[in-house]
Amino acid sequence: MDQQTIDKLLSLSRLSLLPDDREKLLRDLSSIVGLVDFMRSIDTEGVEPLAHPLEVTQRLRPDEPDTSFDQEHYQAIAPQIRDGLYLVPRVVE
Repeated sequence: MDQQTIDKLLSLSRLSLLPDDREKLLRDLSSIVGLVDFMRSIDTEGVEPLAHPLEVTQRLRPDEPDTSFDQEHYQAIAPQIRDGLYLVPRVVE
């Protein structure tokens, strides 16, 4: 990883950084690339791939209908509603 690669990445992503931030980004990305290179160098021949490192299943609550949503209550406190729908300001013109 070098400064030219950082410049190209910043150009492609349409970002700009201050010089100090460029140096930090260069160090951070170099560290990440070094870690990936180290991981690639490890012999994993014969190691079975895992989806999860531990054989633990997540305890889930029962999948039951929830009746706690009171539409009338929420519409009573909503700033604007029309025909049962919540009106919100336009975000994209």
